Amino acid sequence: MRMSGDPAQPTDAERARSVLAAAHSMTVIADGLRTEVCHLDGTDVLGRLHLHPAGPAAGNPLAERSPLHDGRPAIRLPAIRLEFTDIAPTPVRDRVRARVTILGHLLTPYADGSDGSDTGTCVEFGQAILETGEGRSYIGLEELDAARPDPLAAYESGMLTHLLDEHNELVTLLLRLVQPPPLTGVLRALPLAMDRYGITLRLEERAGHRDVRLPFPSPLDDVEQSGVQIQALLAAARRLSHRNSLPA
Repeated sequence: MRMSGDPAQPTDAERARSVLAAAHSMTVIADGLRTEVCHLDGTDVLGRLHLHPAGPAAGNPLAERSPLHDGRPAIRLPAIRLEFTDIAPTPVRDRVRARVTILGHLLTPYADGSDGSDTGTCVEFGQAILETGEGRSYIGLEELDAARPDPLAAYESGMLTHLLDEHNELVTLLLRLVQPPPLTGVLRALPLAMDRYGITLRLEERAGHRDVRLPFPSPLDDVEQSGVQIQALLAAARRLSHRNSLPA
């Protein structure tokens, strides 16, 4: 999985935060009930889901009263599980790019905001789990709090579909940057993902697929810088194409 020391791609915590920030839906399992919430509208779910550290320090009135001093058992907080699925916006094979699961206990009754309320739900954080094609990683609350969503997270879907639908020839041009060069067995290449560090292409072959990452010359700080960085990749691909076309 991606570690904080790798500057060429986001850390696991950053990847998870980006999924949460761009999510349009989630599955909530609380009190034994499963609810599909489909009205997030791409707004950061952590704006309505308040995560607190475990224990009385979370400010939970139930935790502060338990264990009770009269011998009665401690109050048991109801468990909650929140599931998020990151799906590629382009029609690639195996469109699920990542899954993020948050486990914890309810400190306040769950409210999905469908009634217009924006007070949110307080959750005693247990752990966050990120699952990708590279494996599974576990993320703590401090790490999740410290991470920031990718500046392209809210725009990535539109940017990738625009690239594929309106400028598909540029995807073919970007293949020039893939090293080693793809073999003739590639059936098609599609943009899979884009973040502040670069673009990922999925090369689909008869026997499967593989993903290749094309890093930007420098990481983006905001979405306004994306055009310059993409043009830099395209310029590099054109230069390489020109060199390859020269006679030996």
